[in-house]
Amino acid sequence: MRRIVLPDGSSIPAIGQGTWRMGEKPAQRQGEVSALQAGIDLGLTLIDTAEIYGNGGAEEVVGEALKGRRDRVYLVSKVLPSNASFAGTVAACERSLQRMKTDRLDLYLLHWRGGDPLAETLKAFLQLQAQGKIKSFGVSNFDTSDMKQWLAISGAAATQTNQILYNVGVRGPEHDLAPLMTRHGIALMAYCPLAQGEVTAFAKLQPIAARHEATVAQVMLAWATRHKLAFAVPKSSHVVRLKENAAAMDLRLTAEDLAEIDAAFPAPKKAVPLEMI
Repeated sequence: MRRIVLPDGSSIPAIGQGTWRMGEKPAQRQGEVSALQAGIDLGLTLIDTAEIYGNGGAEEVVGEALKGRRDRVYLVSKVLPSNASFAGTVAACERSLQRMKTDRLDLYLLHWRGGDPLAETLKAFLQLQAQGKIKSFGVSNFDTSDMKQWLAISGAAATQTNQILYNVGVRGPEHDLAPLMTRHGIALMAYCPLAQGEVTAFAKLQPIAARHEATVAQVMLAWATRHKLAFAVPKSSHVVRLKENAAAMDLRLTAEDLAEIDAAFPAPKKAVPLEMI
């Protein structure tokens, strides 16, 4: 299974597990826990969550899934912009750690830009890092101008990733945002790499999938993670899908495949605003 190495030296799987919309329904809780654990056992050992998901419920689900498995998992969570002051970020991190019953996060992100000064959020990240409560930090949903302002702050050079909406049908970041990140060695973390499961809209990928004896979803995941500093966090609560996602890490798209994808789903020729879900 393909892995990538983040700027801080962390080796992570190219495909992990998302948790958006988990922790919202008590009746589904045990199934969600079991799915995350199954994913870990399949090699999907990166778990991405956030305090906003299920109003903390997703982090609680993750905490249950981590029992006996914490040291095998690269754990990511995110702070809400409404909590992103210096003191608010520190407090939010503490709450996330408590919900997940762990003493540290491997990566902590600002979920999107809010009204608090970016320098205050970064100051909190650096303090949490010094205290050993987070290993590294990054951002999420930052467009090109946001990234430039963030990177201008002292200490921001240690940013690991920008988590953004990115899939075959949403290629806007390729125009200027992704190149900026590449120049600074910042990884692209793709959320909704399967377009929220609407893979039927990508039937043009079927010939490529057939050539590789793969599925359209696997082609989409292989495409989203084709660069050495790109990884993806699709969400699934079904073991069959988790196995499919894990197997996508072994799929290598050829130059012919990539050219065919470019023809069917072309990248934008001019800058477009970053999309968010």
